Amino acid sequence: MMVRFLLAAAMALPTGGLAWAEPRRIEPAELAELPAVDVVILGEVHDNPGHHDNQAMAVQALGARALVFEMLTEAQALRISPGVPRNAQELEKTLGWADSGWPDFEFYYPIFVAVDAPAIFGGALDRSVVRAAVDSGAAAAFGGAAALFGLTNALDDHEQTARESGQMAAHCDALPIPMLPGIVEAQRLRDAALARAVIAAFAETGGPVAVITGNGHARRDWGIPRALELAAPDLEVLSVGQFESAPEGDIPFDFWLLTDPAEREDPCAGFSVK
Repeated sequence: MMVRFLLAAAMALPTGGLAWAEPRRIEPAELAELPAVDVVILGEVHDNPGHHDNQAMAVQALGARALVFEMLTEAQALRISPGVPRNAQELEKTLGWADSGWPDFEFYYPIFVAVDAPAIFGGALDRSVVRAAVDSGAAAAFGGAAALFGLTNALDDHEQTARESGQMAAHCDALPIPMLPGIVEAQRLRDAALARAVIAAFAETGGPVAVITGNGHARRDWGIPRALELAAPDLEVLSVGQFESAPEGDIPFDFWLLTDPAEREDPCAGFSVK
């Protein structure tokens, strides 16, 4: 039934913008049957290896010609050329992954090799640029094209409050409250930078483009899709969220799926409440 829905939806896509009015739950195997669109944003819980297996499956099924990684800067992505070995050890060394702070490279490696020689793009920013967003706002840190991605527009009170609450929860309720607006600005900056990388990837390859990123950046209401809707409204964009527990309330993804949680230590053990 779901596969028939996906195929029917693929034939009824609008020209850019939102693809579906209502979120749909799918099973992991159905990632092999995603509709053909320009950009598929594949969310994740970063340290869940099953989520990366699912992303690799989707990338392969899509035949993605370009991959955009939240985990890579532009400079790191440029190190991957046709002559760079694609075995796990050499690629990890080339990217300097061990010093990146991201989960084990073995989680992500299957995505890099899911299709033959995809173009690799990085959407991450140097820490100094992110810090500038915290201090001075996303628009100032992004530069001249900030308005194109909506960064010069202030968030309404409801969204600002929701974003700050989400960031506080994500940081184990340990952030100083005065820091929250700056953290939200940093998140807006990252969304715009990832959207900019998507536009470059599509311009170079013609797509499809697959984006590997956390669920927060993948959400339609204020993540990469929103930035793309402003900056590149003709792109057909699909967003997929992956969860370890059933989400409540509005689900800001086109498709979403539920997986077993990863085994991990208490992520809040290293935080102290300020």
